[in-house]
Amino acid sequence: MIYSFTKNILQKIILTLFLTITLQISFAQDTDSISKIINFRGAASLTNNGFSFIPAFSLGKPAAIFNFNINGGKRFSFEPEFRFALKDGRPWSFIFIWRYKIINQNRFQASIGTHFPAVPFRVLAYETTPDVKNTLAVSRVIPVEYTSNFMINKNNSINLFSLYAKGVSDDATNHTALVSLRAVSTISINKNLSFRINPQLFYLKLDEKDGYYFASNFTLLSKKTPFYLGSTINKPIKTNIAGKSFDWNISLGYSLDRQLIIKK
Repeated sequence: MIYSFTKNILQKIILTLFLTITLQISFAQDTDSISKIINFRGAASLTNNGFSFIPAFSLGKPAAIFNFNINGGKRFSFEPEFRFALKDGRPWSFIFIWRYKIINQNRFQASIGTHFPAVPFRVLAYETTPDVKNTLAVSRVIPVEYTSNFMINKNNSINLFSLYAKGVSDDATNHTALVSLRAVSTISINKNLSFRINPQLFYLKLDEKDGYYFASNFTLLSKKTPFYLGSTINKPIKTNIAGKSFDWNISLGYSLDRQLIIKK
């Protein structure tokens, strides 16, 4: 049952991505008499512990994570994310992120967006004679977000990210709020190697419970290979939300960056 459900979901994802790219190509051909560039970036990673979109939560098991960014212009982007548990291949969460830059300057950008749909999965057990079987259930939420980003220089930036999500299914958290202050810093080790650090302080509120956290991503990159090593840590500062006192992972990833140029 889980395999069949996952297969159907993946087919819909592939169809959605195909239609999105096709529509952006068609739009480019109709509106730009010279050329149109569609940027396609993606990353796939394997990790011993899959982290959620909100780093206060993790799967606690090995996972495969896929991130994509399809950008047909300077302002609009489509950024889906897919997470799967490695043990049985079941989907963990699918997030279809749509973002639009309302301010797009050299050193300052601001964007609004929505995750539609945002689909977290959970396993439900039910009894049948004589066994207990599992099935997948979907929790439905509708998030909206705002991001502002200030570029200090080409290697350093800071940004403020805020998100609100309304649960629309009975099993989902009714109100989720997140405010995060983040930084991105890239350190050159030599002409080929670089080390990127993404620390953040964030406040999370789930209905009546809330908490303050510190989290960070660490990434070792090389210009000679698309593979990279990464790690994420999360440490609660003060919280009454259930979770680990310290959480971490290590990941092996592969990145892809391509451009499609359409000329008329």
